[in-house]
Amino acid sequence: MADLLRRPAGCLTLLLLAGAPVPALGQTTKETNEQVQLWVSLNSTLRVSDRWGIVGDFHIRRNDFVEDPSFYFLRVGAHRFVTESLAVTVGYAHNWVAPAQEGGHTWTDENRIYQQVQYGGAVGKVRVIHRLRNEQRWQEEVRNDTLTGRTNFSDRIRYLASFTIPLSERPSVPSFVLSNEIAIQFGLAIVANTFDQDRLFAGIKKALSRDWSFDFGYMLVYQQKSTGYQYDLNHTVRCFFYWSPDFRKAKSSHDPASNEE
Repeated sequence: MADLLRRPAGCLTLLLLAGAPVPALGQTTKETNEQVQLWVSLNSTLRVSDRWGIVGDFHIRRNDFVEDPSFYFLRVGAHRFVTESLAVTVGYAHNWVAPAQEGGHTWTDENRIYQQVQYGGAVGKVRVIHRLRNEQRWQEEVRNDTLTGRTNFSDRIRYLASFTIPLSERPSVPSFVLSNEIAIQFGLAIVANTFDQDRLFAGIKKALSRDWSFDFGYMLVYQQKSTGYQYDLNHTVRCFFYWSPDFRKAKSSHDPASNEE
């Protein structure tokens, strides 16, 4: 298993196999809602010492490309560098979620506490990142476009594998990025959708300066709803910006953490 995880193709194969959802018991007809989304974010990792940093990111996701809101998301955390390759993070996040039903007007709030461990290495010239994140989520419950006053708790585990492949030795040429993230969840309110979602991304990544970079491309988001037989298939145009300043006097090479929602 360890040898398989060190190989990019092996990691991606495991992720794709794990991402295949199991149909809910009692399901008769599968329904898939297909739509186009835009996802833009600013992700930051501020290095303040050899061992400590601060992470923060803000996300905007829109449905029907740019026409309708999907969510606004804010996250902060304390980032501990165990080594230059291994880091752990703990923090808090808040999600403002737009109404799910057509014609709805009620937004809901979601509070999260999260912990994650991330390892970055290289296989030849390919930069590989493994990230395991655990999230405790408190989501407001809404029925018939009205808040019920109740909050549902769940725990979600996410695993990301990301591969950055240089296309040229010239810094002006972007690198190719391929990543996949699988998420599963647990809790009293999680009955028919232990599988939450899978996010497959392909695009380019380019440094704009020492502290700034961005990636741009296509993300396929496949998410199972709470009914167990309804799914969202989101064709997402993604553009993420990364700001990674290093405030240490003696700076070393650092690959910023990816803080995708």
